[in-house]
This record gives sequence, structure tokens and C-alpha cells, in this order.
Amino acid sequence: GGGGGYGVNPNAKQVLPEGTVREVFDLYESVKVPPPLSGPGGEAMRAIAAARPRVQVLALPRLVQRVLAGVDFLNPVQTAVHKCALFSSENFLVCAPTGAGKTNVALMAICQQLLAAEKANGSVDLEKLKIVYVAPMKALAAEVCQKLSGSLKCLGLRVRELTGDMQLTKREIAETQVLVVTPEKWDVVTRKGAEGVAGLVGLLILDEVHLLGDERGPVIEALVARTLRLVESAQVQVRLLGLSATLPNYVDVGLFLRASPKSGIFYFDASYRPVPLSQEFVGVKVSNPMKRVQTMLEIAYERAVESVRNGKQAMIFVHARNDTLRTARALRDIARNRAESSVLAPPEDHPRLAQAQRDVGKSRSADLRELFGAGLGVHHAGMLRAERGLSERLFAEGLVRVLVCTATLAWGVNLPAHTVVIKGTQIYDPSKGKHVELSPLDVMQIFGRAGRPQFDDSGEGVILTTHDKLAHYLKMLTSQLPVESALSGHLPDHLNAEVCLGTVSSLAEGAIWLSYSYLYIRAMRNPMAYGIDPSFKERDPDLFSWRLTLLRQCARKLDECKMVRFNPATGALDATELGRIASHFYLRLGTVQLFNESDDKSERKLTPLATDAELLAALARSSEFENIKSRDEEQEELGELLQACPLKVSGGLDGAGGKVNVLLQTYISGLQLKASSLVSDGNFISQSAGRIARGFFEIALSKGWIGLALKALTLAKMLEWRLWATDSPLRQVGGLPEEALARLKARKATRESLLDMSDNEAGSLVSHLRLGTSVRQAARRLPAMLVELDAKPITRTVLKVTLTLTADFEWFEKAHGAVQPWYVWVEDFDDEHVYHKERIILHKSKAYEPMELSFT
Repeated sequence: GGGGGYGVNPNAKQVLPEGTVREVFDLYESVKVPPPLSGPGGEAMRAIAAARPRVQVLALPRLVQRVLAGVDFLNPVQTAVHKCALFSSENFLVCAPTGAGKTNVALMAICQQLLAAEKANGSVDLEKLKIVYVAPMKALAAEVCQKLSGSLKCLGLRVRELTGDMQLTKREIAETQVLVVTPEKWDVVTRKGAEGVAGLVGLLILDEVHLLGDERGPVIEALVARTLRLVESAQVQVRLLGLSATLPNYVDVGLFLRASPKSGIFYFDASYRPVPLSQEFVGVKVSNPMKRVQTMLEIAYERAVESVRNGKQAMIFVHARNDTLRTARALRDIARNRAESSVLAPPEDHPRLAQAQRDVGKSRSADLRELFGAGLGVHHAGMLRAERGLSERLFAEGLVRVLVCTATLAWGVNLPAHTVVIKGTQIYDPSKGKHVELSPLDVMQIFGRAGRPQFDDSGEGVILTTHDKLAHYLKMLTSQLPVESALSGHLPDHLNAEVCLGTVSSLAEGAIWLSYSYLYIRAMRNPMAYGIDPSFKERDPDLFSWRLTLLRQCARKLDECKMVRFNPATGALDATELGRIASHFYLRLGTVQLFNESDDKSERKLTPLATDAELLAALARSSEFENIKSRDEEQEELGELLQACPLKVSGGLDGAGGKVNVLLQTYISGLQLKASSLVSDGNFISQSAGRIARGFFEIALSKGWIGLALKALTLAKMLEWRLWATDSPLRQVGGLPEEALARLKARKATRESLLDMSDNEAGSLVSHLRLGTSVRQAARRLPAMLVELDAKPITRTVLKVTLTLTADFEWFEKAHGAVQPWYVWVEDFDDEHVYHKERIILHKSKAYEPMELSFT
């Protein structure tokens, strides 16, 4: 069977809601779906909806009142789940439309943990509290973190975000009661063993759990399976809460979270949406691409203008950063041609108009200034923060009538509008290296922004797509698509992680582990979708032998890669050092294969003697980046960047990984990219490259390839600092002007040579006498260690070595933080043999006390 996704059941009759209107024009076809409970038949239903019970917050425990300060009544969704959320400890799932107040449901579940830890005097024992909130994207994690912190501050709870490249020290994690994480980050943390943080967690909240069908789904499956097994094996109590949009097979998701179908699964249909939503689906029939773009523009323009004429605002979502500006200018031109510019222009009687004109005049962005006069704005993640903020403010205050933005706005910023238009459904996905259809999830999220609860009594969502995709989006949004699992495509990597953790040591244990996955629940329910013949299921009712076969394939792959030792006769699985490194650094199977010696000379594998350029080329070929392809329209820009690359790119842009290699070097050099697809590729690559380089370092170290290990560590640091090793090291400390750094680089000034100079000498070196003091201060702040070595023979072949390490630099909190990690290894210089290696942590508080390491 293929990957997961949203399977379409071809036999399901497409039931469109009552009152749906279909209109066919020359250039397009439109299907308008009214909001639920509208029309004559909906009156009785509307009365029922209006009479749904709402609990008064004052009737809840004192502690809950403090957390929900400012809320007088729970809404109907919150009311229906509050007893389960607050007064029981069972797992539960809440499926409700966007905007139904799911954050408050999460807060009530957090309160349940607080009530359990409450002491007699009403204070809460914070020591025992650990709550993890898993949000699917960085932008969303930041928003959730802000919301939760605001509500929980009053009780002295600390909420921290742990995503992407952020590291929290053990102490910071220990001092934090609520961690907001991305699925990948929490996976990495819990892969390192449950004795750490994972064993302390009392509540795990999974937001947007309908992402199970997405490519991020497998990680969520791995997390839940790991948590459920921890609960059974270690007898710890972890409560699971799933929050999701409305989806048809919610019972399966509930079973996967081990929620009781009687008391722990809550489903709310679209009638619970606070602002009723009408939807319009437009399929454009034009086949010529240029004309199709123009047709979509004109339809988007008409919907936006109609909304503005009714005194409302509109948002138009496009799918590339540079498309926001193009679309906004095109809308302005259409308005001029139709003599309707005055409709969109900022209202002249608006009390904040003069102030806004001053703010916009001061803005550095010419685009913002030029569009503001036409009543238009743009918003995307590539803009400077100040300008994004200005765009949001102008729209929120009603000065900008139409905002053209990318989907990041829907995920990260809560800024609703009456009318939301999605212009086109093709979106570029860097991990696949091609354009894909917008996922149902993104569409639901963007439509979730339609209608402002405090101002509007209705919202409207319009999606513009090609005619051949019209039926697909209709099915999807009338939510008749069950969510399927995508785990099987990622199974080897997740199996390896469990073997390293020690939770799976044989195929039979692996089969038990798989029984906790969503994959298993769906395979039992819908075997055909997973390539299982119905007659096979009769012979194998709980799919035990199917699970074994699946795992055997994975185990063989991992064994070939030397990531796991697999004994086919007994089914035993043992972890290897290579597998552990892959698991901790989140390296994929294909990436680890770059290190395996192969007899095939045509394959460029890494050897102990690889050069810097070969190492970078291998990093560019790692399987995380395998789908990044060169496109014709980028060739010119990539060619210019290739000229600027310090390291030779063998095979040029056409070779495997050539484009990734150029983008990596461009990233280290800190050059700006122009083409929007290159910008998104560059972001995608730079997010993983440092981590993979660190993994390379650990693998080389474990193989005893010291020369390569040093190169890989240097590469990892170059990627993290965005500096070349040939640059002046003082760049890392910061605070020196560009020309001074360039002169230090040209004169090859080292830390040692600078410390031997006087301030004046250092000043004349950078041709700027006044800078001498700060240059030498920066040199003193570069981390360095004094090493003293004492070796005593114990017997003829055993040597006891004592190393005394003393920090030899000025600790500067802004640059160094609270801790600095170091690697220590002892090697034989002649044959690269490693006698000893370890990683040590230097703490600010003990920075100047000598550290002793002894080993034999």
C-alpha cells in the first residue's frame, strides 16, 4: 500500500448539504454550500443550538476560575466536555470545528493535573507537575505558548517552547511545568530514554491530531505508542488528550488514543462553529496557464470587492511569498481598470488614518507604502517582523480592506476576516521537490479564519482550483474522507529508535509495539488500503503474521545498513552504535548508508580521508534532501551562487546534490536568495543540515576516523554559526564592525596573536585605534581551555592518564549562555587510534574551577 493521506471511498455517495447551488459559466463552475442549519428546515435546529447548555465559570473550582479569568460562561463544546476534562483522569479525544475554543479544553485538562497536585492550603505542588503540549508546527507552537503562559502565569507555572534547533538544559526542563513542543522534537527527547523527562509527564496534549494522515503523522504514532507502552510497563500515569478538527473516522483516532468510546470520545459537528461558514468551490476550466491565472485573479477580485462593499474585509491566500506582491499589484490594476479604486481605498473618515499614513511613511518597505494607498496589504514569513506587525495592525484596524498573504498567517497569527479566498491549490513542497495539492488540513485551517466571532454573524470561504480538482475538494471539505496512516513508509527509522531505547528486542516484541499504532487500527478496519487481502485477514484475524512480515522487511534493511543486528533464526534485534547515533540525531536510513563501505566504486561513499569538499558533497546527498531538484528558472541564480562558493562543487549543478551543496555554501556565507522556491528550499535545508553534520561527526568518531570527525565537527559549527572556518573567529563573539572583521581575516589574526598585543597594536591591525580594546576583549571571550596532562604507568601496557582542564576565557553571558559543551579525545597521532573520548559540559557557575578527567 502507498503512504497515508486521505483515502477517498469511491462508493460513498457524495451527499452535498441541502440548499447547495451549482452554477456553470463559460470559464468556470461554482458550487455554493450554505452554512449548516441555514434555510427553512434549519430553524428548529437553530433553536436547539441556541439553547445548548453553558456552564458558568463561577460554578467551577477556584483554581479553574483563576486560569479562565475573563471567561464568564463555557461555550457549548467546553460545557459538554468539562466534567471529563476536569474531574476524571481518563484519556479523551475532542473533535470540533476550528474556533470552537479547544485551547480552553486543554487548559481544563491542565487544571485537572493542578487540582490533583493541590495541597490543603490551596497552593499547588509544582515539583510533581509536567505537562507536554504537542503542536504540529513551529508557528503554532509559538502561538500556543503565548496563550498558555498568559493563562497559567497567575499560578506561577512556567511555560516554555521546545522546537527545532532550540536546546533547553536539564535544569531549564526541570524548572518548566508546561513544555510546548513539535512532534519531532519530543520524539528526539523521548528517544534518548524514558528515565529523563518522559517518565515525569502526567499529561500529554496532542493538538491537530487529524494530522495522522499527513507526512508528520508517523511521528505522532511513534509518540503515542511509546507513551502507551511506558504507561503499561513502568506503571506511570500519563493522561492523553487529543484535539482535532472534525473528521469522519474519529472513533478510530479515539481508539488509537485508548479513549473509551462511551465516555472519552467527543464529536461536535459544524453546527458548533461559533460563526456559521458558507463555502464556495470554484473550478476554473481554462487550460492555458496564463489565462487561468488571470481568470482566478478576476474571480478573487470580485469576491473581495463584494465583501468590501458590504462593509467587510477579505483575505486572499496565495502559496508563494513573491506571489503576494504580484497578486496585490494585479488587484490594484484591476480596480483601476474598472474604475473601482475608491471602493478599496482606506476609509477617509477613519480616526486612525493620519497616524497610519505616518507609520507607513516611516516603513522601510516601498511595497507596503505603494499598496497602502490602494487599501491593500501583504503578509508573508519572509518580511521583516516590524513590517509583518504593521500589516497585521492596519488590517485589524480596518484601514487595509484586502490582505494578500501566505498560509503561515492562518497557522501562526490569529487574524480573522469575514471573507477568505484561497487562490489556486498548487503549493510547492521542498521535501518532495515539486508542487502538490493543498492538503485538506491547510484548507480547513485557512477557512477557520473566516468570520470574526466578535463582529460577524457569518463567514465565507472561497476556494479557487482547476476544474479537474473540484470534486476532490468538495468531498474533502464536506469531510467524507477517512484519515489513513502513513507509518509504513517510515517504519525502519521508527523501529530503529525503539530498538535503541530497548523497548523492542525481537520481531515478536515489535509486533506488540505495532499493535499500539494507528496503522494497526486502520489496517484492521480497512485492510484493502494497506494491501491486505480480505481472505488473508480471515486466516490471520489480529494481523499478527502481517505485522511480523512488515517488521522483518524493516529489520533486514536496518541490518544491511549496520544500524541493527538482526538474527533471522531467532528474530532477535540488537542495537548498534551506528543505530543509536541515527536515532539521536534523527538521521534517515539512506543518510547512514553514505558511510557504509561498498565494493561498488561508482558510488561515492565517505572514506576516512575525505576532503572538506567531499564531506560537504556527502551532506548534500543525504536522504533528507533527496527530493530537492533544480528547476530551469533557478539556473541563472544558482550559476551566480556557484561562482561564489568557496568549496569546489564536483559535478557542478547537475551532479547529485549539486543544488543542495550550493545552497549550503550560500547559507554559510550568509548571501540572500531571490527566487521564492530557492528561499523555501534554502530554509528547508538549513533547518536540518547542522543536525545531520553533527550526526556525521558522531559516526566518524565512533568509527575512529578522527581526521574526518574533526572536519565534520567544523562543518557543523560552520552551519550553526553561518561562518567559514577561514573567517575571523571573533565573528562568533559579536559586537565588532564588518570592516574590522574583514581586516582580521585578511591578516590571519589568531586569538593567541591578539592576546599578545597591546590595545594599540590590535587597533592599528584593524586600522582603527579606538577599536583595539574591544578587539582584544572579543579575543578574551573566545572559549579556550588550558590542558595539563599527567600520565602514570600502572602496568607495562596500562597507562593512567589524568587531564586537568581549566577554562581560559572571559565568560560573557550574552554569547556563551549558561553552559558550554566540549569534546575531549585522546588519539595516537600516527595511526589515528582513539584511546578515549567523552563529552563534557562546562557550567558558568563553575567556569574557572579546574576539571579533572582520568581514564586508563
